Amino acid sequence: MKKKWIGALLCLSMSVSMLVGCGDDSGKPTSNNNNQESTNKDNSGGDSKDSAETEEGKVLNIYCWNEEFKSRITDHYPDYKAVDATSGTIGDISVKWNITPNENSAYQNNLDDSLLKQANAATDDKIDIFLIEADYALKYVDSEYTMPIADLGITDEDLSSQYQFTKDVVTDSNGTLKGLSWQGAPGALFYNRAAAKEVFGSDDPADVQEYVKDWETFAKSAKTLKDKGYNIMAYANDSYRVYSNNVSSKWVVDGKINIDDNLMKWVEDSKALVDAGYTGSFDMWSDDWKKGFYPEGKIFCYFGPAWLINFSMAADTEGSIGYEGGWGATEGPQGFFWGGTWICAAAGTDNKSVIKDIMLTLTANEEIMKDIVVDDDDFVNNKPVMEAMAEDKKYKSTILGGQNPLGIYCKGVDNLNLGNLSAYDLGCTEEFQHSMKNYFEGNATLDEALDQFYKGVVETYPDLTY
Repeated sequence: MKKKWIGALLCLSMSVSMLVGCGDDSGKPTSNNNNQESTNKDNSGGDSKDSAETEEGKVLNIYCWNEEFKSRITDHYPDYKAVDATSGTIGDISVKWNITPNENSAYQNNLDDSLLKQANAATDDKIDIFLIEADYALKYVDSEYTMPIADLGITDEDLSSQYQFTKDVVTDSNGTLKGLSWQGAPGALFYNRAAAKEVFGSDDPADVQEYVKDWETFAKSAKTLKDKGYNIMAYANDSYRVYSNNVSSKWVVDGKINIDDNLMKWVEDSKALVDAGYTGSFDMWSDDWKKGFYPEGKIFCYFGPAWLINFSMAADTEGSIGYEGGWGATEGPQGFFWGGTWICAAAGTDNKSVIKDIMLTLTANEEIMKDIVVDDDDFVNNKPVMEAMAEDKKYKSTILGGQNPLGIYCKGVDNLNLGNLSAYDLGCTEEFQHSMKNYFEGNATLDEALDQFYKGVVETYPDLTY
């Protein structure tokens, strides 16, 4: 609670025009009520000028939570020269990386603390670029700390090939675009090819899809897999994003906490799988959850986007399923997305020109985006590029046994509707999963778990009711 009060006091100490979503212990917004129109003032209190008329700064400060964006810059931005692990250069501009891991919302807390000091920070200490994720994007997008993309000189025509959903995530309440991403993150069902052959007689994606094509079929296949010694998933939370991306309402409606029917279907379906012993009760990212990355873990599938299987499933570790090219990909019961990373220009930056060039190079340059697909196995934010590469017989994923999964990703992304995103998503999602875990494991009744959820959310967001 102390951190929350400190955050609130910091917000109150600022002028009304600077109010934004400050972070509590979990990095969730405690105040996010002012959705301001774009103005010609920056956060340093001075008049913003066109980048062509303003001398560029000498230091570019970039805030992020891991090495992914840094690797994209290092590998694909031609003008970047690495100096050491935390710095580089772009021409005569020094680049400084401020990387704080996401665990326990440390990244958001660090970012929030620095943004609160942005107005009075020395020029070379101001944040220039910071990265955000979909779960908490609106916290920053609906604030004056993010600069409109148009103010950098980037036009709608520049972004015409990008997927609309990636723009929707970082469009504020006034319809202003406030960030860009080089990647889409459509999901797929990644399955153990050896298990598929043993249990279903085939590891062909089209054949496997028939066993996971909807949730009823998925549950039946879970029993078949269990009879052969496999759990269909490591934990019920593995399927959460698929259900939550297919809701018909927001977490909060008119200030009241709202649990969508599809989320309650996830609870019902998951409880049945756990009770039957078809899935475990391991926390996501835990060592027990990761056992399924290896053959002896006896896990049939994981749900996720390209980044999950490429960066988070031990594909570089000898003996893992991914290392041996033993995963396959198919659509699964429903299309979904998970995560993704957005680049934001911080209001008050004195490096508009280089930020514009970085954004356009990484998110709109077709040749660079093709290189990212080939070199990094990523799904990039360019519809023509992805559709062409989905048909490219030369493109193969070694992790997926030589399969080209891009057509599967493209199918999933076409039906994405992000109209139900809200600034409360991260807090509500984390509390819902935590509370339902007690129910799944038999430590609480459903009513007790729901009561825990409501009380937990209201503690985080005191302005809400239920």
